[in-house]
Amino acid sequence: MRSVPADPPLRVVAVTYSPGAVLRGFVESIAAATSRPVEIVLADNGSTDGEPERAAAEHENVRMLRTGGNIGYGAAANAGLAGLTSGYAIVANPDLHFEPGSIDALLEAAERWPRAATIGPAIKTPDGDLYPSARDLPRLSTGAGHALLGWAWPANPWTARYRREREAPRERPAGWLSGSCLLINLEAFWSVGGFDPGYFMYFEDVDLAERLGRRGWLHVYVPSAVVVHEGGHATQRDPYRMRRVHHASALRYMSGQYPGRSHLPLRGALRAGLGARMLLSYVSGRVAAGARFQRRAADLDVLGAGERRPATAPADGREED
Repeated sequence: MRSVPADPPLRVVAVTYSPGAVLRGFVESIAAATSRPVEIVLADNGSTDGEPERAAAEHENVRMLRTGGNIGYGAAANAGLAGLTSGYAIVANPDLHFEPGSIDALLEAAERWPRAATIGPAIKTPDGDLYPSARDLPRLSTGAGHALLGWAWPANPWTARYRREREAPRERPAGWLSGSCLLINLEAFWSVGGFDPGYFMYFEDVDLAERLGRRGWLHVYVPSAVVVHEGGHATQRDPYRMRRVHHASALRYMSGQYPGRSHLPLRGALRAGLGARMLLSYVSGRVAAGARFQRRAADLDVLGAGERRPATAPADGREED
């Protein structure tokens, strides 16, 4: 009788840069998040705190991959995924904690949505907010309203539309998903060359989603999978630099949507507007638009245990009309 081959290990890639003790919780939470064997690759951008080395020494399924320096998030994630060309893998921040069964829930969703290039979980903050991790792609109308009004009027309609915060959590396609935790279809990922290493940090997930979307791939939000994300470690380490990087990445992305000489005045206006926001962020101490999240993580429970089961998708992974 022929034995059934076991599932190959699922690769989980975390980009590390002196992550601190939170890395231990990240690694330890994975065991309860999936029934599959897992290999954890720490794509390390030059840590000096010894935590990646410690994790690799204490866990036989953890491997440290030195990238050679602080090459940025997307480039390091690409390095961690190198050598895998098919199937699925996870890219996640090291300050994240997987809730039990969360990785298996993402893998089950991948079977329901065969045209999904990326699949993302519900992301909770330690304070109990529900992070708006499944958004529309930023465009001038929603982007300008969100950027200008998010600080003073968090519930403004432009921010609400961009973040889709007035919808109850449900399994659905999105314009883009937060790169803090993604299940990635590797065939789709490499078909567009992976993350653009030109983004040092921020907007590499937005850019990836748009390039994949142009090829007909989907990005699916799966709130039946839940993770907890502390966030802010890189920002707290070097806040002024991260503000510059955030706005530079936003400018790079938005300018790329309007190429050519005819859009030169618009690109100039974007540069001026984002420059002004960056200066304001120095004064306010905020990196992004700063709009408070409008949903609590408890909203995931409002659906009830039975209704939280993921909806069945059409065979091609598209929503019904």
